[in-house]
Amino acid sequence: MLLRHFRHFALTATLATTASISCVPALAQSLPTAAVKPVTDTYHGTAVVDPYRHFENIKDKEVAAWMKAHSDHAHAKLKAIPGRAKVLAAIEKYEDAASSRVVGVSRAPNGRLFYQARGAGENQFKLYVKDAGGTQKLLVDPEAIQKRTGKPHAINYFSPSPDGTLVAYGLSKAGSEDAVLHVLDVATGKHIGKPIERAQFGGVDWMPNGKGLHFNRLQALKPGMKPIEKFQRSTIVALNLGDAAPKATTVFGMGAKGVKMLPAEIPFMGLSADGKWAFGFVVNGVQREQAAYIAPQADVLAGKANWQRVVDYSDEVTGMVYNDNTLFMKSHKGAARSKVLAMALDKPGMANAVEIVAQSERVVTNVGAAKDALYVEMRDGNVKRLFKRPYGTAAALVEVRMPIEGAFELSQDEGGSGVDPRFDGAVIDLQSWTRARQIYEVRADGNVVNTGLQPKGPFDEPQDIVATEVKVRSHDGAMVPLSIIHKRGVVLDGANPTILYGYASYGISEEPFFSNGRLAWIEQGGIFAVANPRGSSVYGQDWYKGGFQATKPNTWKDFIACAEFLVAQKYTSSAKLGILGGSAGGILVGRAMTERPDLFAVVVPAVGALDTLRQESTPNGIPNIPEFGTVKTKAGFHALLEMSTYAKIKDGVKYPAVLLTHGVNDPRVEVWESTKAAARLMAASSSGKAIFMRLDYDAGHGIGNTKKQSQNERADIYSFMLWQFGQPGFELK
Repeated sequence: MLLRHFRHFALTATLATTASISCVPALAQSLPTAAVKPVTDTYHGTAVVDPYRHFENIKDKEVAAWMKAHSDHAHAKLKAIPGRAKVLAAIEKYEDAASSRVVGVSRAPNGRLFYQARGAGENQFKLYVKDAGGTQKLLVDPEAIQKRTGKPHAINYFSPSPDGTLVAYGLSKAGSEDAVLHVLDVATGKHIGKPIERAQFGGVDWMPNGKGLHFNRLQALKPGMKPIEKFQRSTIVALNLGDAAPKATTVFGMGAKGVKMLPAEIPFMGLSADGKWAFGFVVNGVQREQAAYIAPQADVLAGKANWQRVVDYSDEVTGMVYNDNTLFMKSHKGAARSKVLAMALDKPGMANAVEIVAQSERVVTNVGAAKDALYVEMRDGNVKRLFKRPYGTAAALVEVRMPIEGAFELSQDEGGSGVDPRFDGAVIDLQSWTRARQIYEVRADGNVVNTGLQPKGPFDEPQDIVATEVKVRSHDGAMVPLSIIHKRGVVLDGANPTILYGYASYGISEEPFFSNGRLAWIEQGGIFAVANPRGSSVYGQDWYKGGFQATKPNTWKDFIACAEFLVAQKYTSSAKLGILGGSAGGILVGRAMTERPDLFAVVVPAVGALDTLRQESTPNGIPNIPEFGTVKTKAGFHALLEMSTYAKIKDGVKYPAVLLTHGVNDPRVEVWESTKAAARLMAASSSGKAIFMRLDYDAGHGIGNTKKQSQNERADIYSFMLWQFGQPGFELK
């Protein structure tokens, strides 16, 4: 849940009749029962009993044995579902139909491109380089590393040097996201220097000469320090690659001259391409608003910078880019749908910033500074639009027409498609609910051209699938956007297996995205619906704050309204309706379940945030306080208690069937949030329906999962739903 959400967990779900859902009694009786060892905490005068606190020690022998037994049982039962093999084969067919999948294109001089690609027969994305008009060259192969080590590995980030001769990349194993930083010579394929640990956040920015780099490094946990301190007091360090004994030195963050930061705040840094400025960015965990510092670039490189703070959190700036001595900022201060400001750095300070793009009905979602123009990304309903503004005081916005209506993300991060001030135009990924992503070049003349980097597969443009966009009235009259993906001419008879998916935290909206694997669900007659409840920012800051901390109940109430709509309009019925949410989406589906257990046949929280009262005791809990609150305040405690699925589970309730999935090495949501919830549901539910706990001991939050891991998990979720819905061919004897 830190900084990025688990959006591409675009899986599927279905429901079952009561007669088909009970576990096999003999097997169920052989499983260990979770011991109840209640611990009572008192928060601001309110006592809260935690019956499975001891589950937080996953290394305890009794706890570890319970986890392993129940996970093995779940894997065995899921594999035994008769239709699972067919579903998995369909997922593999649709996802492997294109010759390769290409992501994260980054441009370098002379037409050189860096990107990650995964061939149809490959299990993990690999890092490649390709010169203009040349063939691609493999640089980093995580599959080869897995063969040597026995553990799956993934590339977390990469950043080419200014001239494209070197590339820095982060590599982690088994879904841990504990990235180790490496530097590779592109021509020779040889590594420079030794690997650098504690580089999980990356944020790599090269020195202009290409002989050194800056990156975020976590502090070393010394003996006696608590795990909760892992993400605190990180700093930006400089590393000169030419030194005989390279030593990282702090250049920005706590302790840097002129910088005032709290231990939980996270620093990042970048150097402007024109050599004038260095920018220090500070984020308060997952809080969207940022603070920013500037310093002359020469002073930073000389190690004598005196940083000047030019943007505060109170300025409500959520994105910043630079060009020609000007800082361009996206801000929602006094503009719920955001506006764009420009700050001339010869007179820095928000008091001198001028508005260049005013708030409108569209939501400003991003800005990017290219060589030729400022590019502004806006959301128009649930469709993205791109505008360019030539540099100059009198310039007006001009729309760049997209070849399809859908979504893209204008990124200016390392290792990502997007905008670079050294080059004209932009590179974007464009997709819709019914069209697979392709990689386009937005040229300075306004033309949008397919780069051809992403091979088109035979199932990338299905003609028989459509998306229906509706707005659903929630409990208080708010109109909630709901996208329904289904076969053309679907019969509204209430009999369609249906998955309702949502997230709705951090202001992250579910924009149109294509999933080849989703076709395997639709092939089974399934409908896939995606909601944007409050807590997302589909309509801007007000919509986000409408599902935030004390107002978070609107999130699951909006979701429940969407579920009721699908039933009322006979897309499906409660016996055929499953809900799916990953990470912070676990709050959404978990609380929808505890609020309306009668409305759903299946609930799937994937790496779900289910015990929000205890998240603060984890390393990633501190960065998430800005989003969810803290138990240290009375208001924060009551908000977190209301969000906690675990705390809201009641004895004797007929809960739906539940499949909880989690990677044991998850650094964002601790695995015990799922195991505690599973134990509580097993003890509390009176429905007799399956409560399965599916763990992966070589995975984490889903980031870096291999293709096989992802495909098997998706097949398990689809099959579990179809079994529980009582779909023919999926009955488990």
